[in-house]
Amino acid sequence: MKKRYILIPVALLMALTTSCKKFIEQEPQTSLSEEQVFSSIKNTDLFVLGLYTRWRDTKKDRAGFIFSLGSDESQQGAYQVLTDDRQAGIDRYNGFLTASNTALTQQWDTRFKIIYAAAAAINGLNTINSDDPLKNVLLGEASFIHAALEFEMTQYWGEIPVLDKAKQAEYGYRRQPLPVVYASIIADLETAVKNLPETQSEKRRVTKGAAIALLGKVYLYAPEASGVRDYAKARDQFKTLVDGGRYQLVANYNDLWDPQKPNSSESIYEFQFNNTQPDNNQTQWQMGSRSLAELDQYCYFGGYDLMVPTIYAYSDAADGGVWETGDQRKEASIRYDFTYKGKTPTLNPSFGGDELDPHVKKYEDVRTDGKLTFWLSGKNIFYLRYSDILLCYAETLNETGATAQAVQLVNSTVRKRAWGGTLPAAATWDAGMSPADFRTHILDERMRELCFEGWRRMDLIRSGKLVDLVKQRNKWTKQSNTIQPFHNRYPIPLLEIKQNEDISESDQNPGYSNN
Repeated sequence: MKKRYILIPVALLMALTTSCKKFIEQEPQTSLSEEQVFSSIKNTDLFVLGLYTRWRDTKKDRAGFIFSLGSDESQQGAYQVLTDDRQAGIDRYNGFLTASNTALTQQWDTRFKIIYAAAAAINGLNTINSDDPLKNVLLGEASFIHAALEFEMTQYWGEIPVLDKAKQAEYGYRRQPLPVVYASIIADLETAVKNLPETQSEKRRVTKGAAIALLGKVYLYAPEASGVRDYAKARDQFKTLVDGGRYQLVANYNDLWDPQKPNSSESIYEFQFNNTQPDNNQTQWQMGSRSLAELDQYCYFGGYDLMVPTIYAYSDAADGGVWETGDQRKEASIRYDFTYKGKTPTLNPSFGGDELDPHVKKYEDVRTDGKLTFWLSGKNIFYLRYSDILLCYAETLNETGATAQAVQLVNSTVRKRAWGGTLPAAATWDAGMSPADFRTHILDERMRELCFEGWRRMDLIRSGKLVDLVKQRNKWTKQSNTIQPFHNRYPIPLLEIKQNEDISESDQNPGYSNN
């Protein structure tokens, strides 16, 4: 990390994206010092906008769904598993899930570059002598991005370097203990809550509500070993949002996936995309069916089967799956019908055989149909939405002795909408259920509500269910039968160990070799 990241602030404006194009044209140099980058609020604003673009781009194309693989909710399509052993290792949990796994190395590398740049922005903003109110807003934005990515990284890798320029002499680039990592994340989010406005005219910018929501999730998701998990503190953050009234569930769950209805009352933060390169996200390219791609490259639900639902995630409860009779989220989330313009595609025997099994529907972009290749899909992608916060709030109520209130909250909001506004008695949760039963129910409810939105692996890790449930429900994991408790963490990338003088081979996560 030291050798790779120390120069990032110098060169970042040359690489950040078109958001910095105007500034680059005004300063036609091959590199810029931190002093030049952070010499004014205007320059720093351009830099922070570049951070947003780089953060957004971690959620697009193949890379955006690597962490969703290997769960009980989603897995790779058969052709992907058959043709890429290293990527397949993420589902198989076998000898290819190693420190040299290139798919995971890319995720580590990309995120830490942004974290380092965000740390440079925080440091630069703290040194700028300006009364411009935008300074504090930018500090809140940079702190939020820094925290969001550190949170994601520590959830998947455990102890990680804490890139804080104010403490660089103390921390270096070593992996830090979990209490230090989470203290950094919380401090960043508290800065964000303090400085971010309630609303932003540009939807790509985060708000105070997003910072409060993520802070609550940090208190809920933090591992016990961090000393930070605190259900009461999480509850209080979520209650602030619920009582504030700014966010509301949309009446129709299907509307959440309509590309003509972005940034709704339910959206706390979503990544902004469109159908024009480079702001497209290529998501449908990865989600759709290879059989439909063969049939018509302009079919909006064609693609290449990177990520498909597990049998559990697409089946009815009567058949051992997650879906209850009458739940409207099922058809909104998963595609079962592959007839296109009156044609029924056929399976190509060389593809693997699951191309016409149910597929992820949430990312389909009908705007491309018949006009653009599905590579140009560009629907917004949710990061935080209000229904997630309601379910998290219910969890914290359950964990703080208010199980009946938690049940009532879920029944009257998320589940009520799932049945079109009238929750039948058969689908109504019993207010007398035990706290343990609630934990089981809420884990499935989170899958039904939030499937394929990127939270499932974290939910399985924090609940201690990853190994047991993935082994039962993920086809490739079950076949391999090699998943172990140490797979709750990913391996530290070999490239990082080789290039970071502060991380040695002995610092590797338990269970993994350095190959």
